[in-house]
Amino acid sequence: MRIRRWLLPLAVLIYLGLVWHSAYLVVLPVALLVIFILASWWQRYSLDGVIYKRRFLYTRAFPGEIYPLKIEIENRKLLPLSWLRIQDPWPEAVAPEDESVLAPSHVADQGVLTHVLSLRWFERSRRSYNLVFRKRGVYKVGPAEISSGDLFGLFDRSGTIGQPEKLTVFPELLPVGDMELPPEKPFGDQRSRRRLFEDPNRPMGVREYHPEDSFRRVHWPATAHTNTLQVKIFQPTSAQMMVLCLNVATFKRYWEGIYPALLERLISVAGTLLSRGMDLGYRVGMISNGCLSNSDQPFRIPPGRSPKQKAHLLEALAGVTPIVVAPFERYLIREIPRVPYGSTLMILTAITSPELAETLLKLKRHERQLTLVSLAEDPPPKLFGIRCVHMPVHDKEEFVRDYYEIYQNPGT
Repeated sequence: MRIRRWLLPLAVLIYLGLVWHSAYLVVLPVALLVIFILASWWQRYSLDGVIYKRRFLYTRAFPGEIYPLKIEIENRKLLPLSWLRIQDPWPEAVAPEDESVLAPSHVADQGVLTHVLSLRWFERSRRSYNLVFRKRGVYKVGPAEISSGDLFGLFDRSGTIGQPEKLTVFPELLPVGDMELPPEKPFGDQRSRRRLFEDPNRPMGVREYHPEDSFRRVHWPATAHTNTLQVKIFQPTSAQMMVLCLNVATFKRYWEGIYPALLERLISVAGTLLSRGMDLGYRVGMISNGCLSNSDQPFRIPPGRSPKQKAHLLEALAGVTPIVVAPFERYLIREIPRVPYGSTLMILTAITSPELAETLLKLKRHERQLTLVSLAEDPPPKLFGIRCVHMPVHDKEEFVRDYYEIYQNPGT
């Protein structure tokens, strides 16, 4: 309703009342005009000074965890609000424990957290909920849609309020005992914490050739200058590093689709291996041929051992999508040269194709330490010098049933 539409009829009534000396024709349109002006002014300033805040105890959690959420709505002005409606889009995967508080939405897997209330001047209202983190992923909450109006209900005003926030559900970590890791050092050599490696990316000089030296280390310009074989000297490093190489493809041809339950299992195993490596004191990193949410490129996280590294790795796994950007074998050949020398490479895959086996043998010839962790039904082929860990999903139908039961009832 616009006040301009009523100005001409009201002006005509006032004119007729003055001409005919009718008090009713003057008082009624004047009263309506005053009400319209007051309502229009009220509507114009109704949303000013309204504050909407979501207060999370934690914005990152593991599946099944429950944490409190507090909603604060405040009116920071003298003008009271006879009615106020706030509609906050909310993903069902991180919805309140009582799902009935969410109104239906036209967006799949999303509801609307609605608040309808009235606020006096400088009044604050609080609402409390228990959030259940149900399913792995990175979810966006907000911004909320807000609407209010005048006391008479003639005019209303709408807008958005509150900054969008991100809720992260980490992958479920498996007990290390359930993974049946063999005792043959799947995480690499751990006997000496001070073992030295030479980093080929950090040359520090040259020396004369010794019979045990590889020809790949020969420094040909220095050899030509001195007329004797000279080899490169690299700076040593004592840091133990582990890089997880995650293949998110669940079919031999990655364009055929995705097996959601098996992908979730892969990501859970990946999170468990990364967490275990951090606990053992490794500098841990990760590369993958999958994409993160809101991205179309594969990701790479350099090895690190800072207190925030584990959370950074788990948050990346939480955002992994089923999109595969490149065949895993080709991706490994391209990315492995960027991995620091001396790192233990954990190859985690659900597909053990002959092409992957050939690629791993090529990497082994370049003096890389490799551990293959396969979730395929068939055991991987025996590869000389490469540790192999086989953790198959024996009963796929039972596994899929358990997967959906966990995510529908995370507390069980």
